[in-house]
Amino acid sequence: MKATIWHNPKCGTSRKTLAILENLSRLEVEVIEYLKHPPTADKLRQLYRDAGITPNEGLRTRGTDAQERGLVDAPAEDVLAAMAAEPSLIERPLVETEKGARLCRPQERVLEIL
Repeated sequence: MKATIWHNPKCGTSRKTLAILENLSRLEVEVIEYLKHPPTADKLRQLYRDAGITPNEGLRTRGTDAQERGLVDAPAEDVLAAMAAEPSLIERPLVETEKGARLCRPQERVLEIL
């Protein structure tokens, strides 16, 4: 099975989620440092749909200006456009497998799709 993680190496939860993935020998893990290689709005839309959450639920508010910019209550398409333009607005880590996608906060949520 393949797992793709949109990862921020500075984030403890992201590092712990990656460690869970790497410790499972049956997995082929693709690591995408999303701050360097941000997903498109279309990819984010698909990930959130597959995770069963809205783009607004995937919005990082801590340490960002999302609240001040009115993104918390903004239409989903506006949130996706902002995230694609400024990947620091993406809450992390996001993981995708053939079984679906999850926003892995807490990191144990990754087990739901393995």
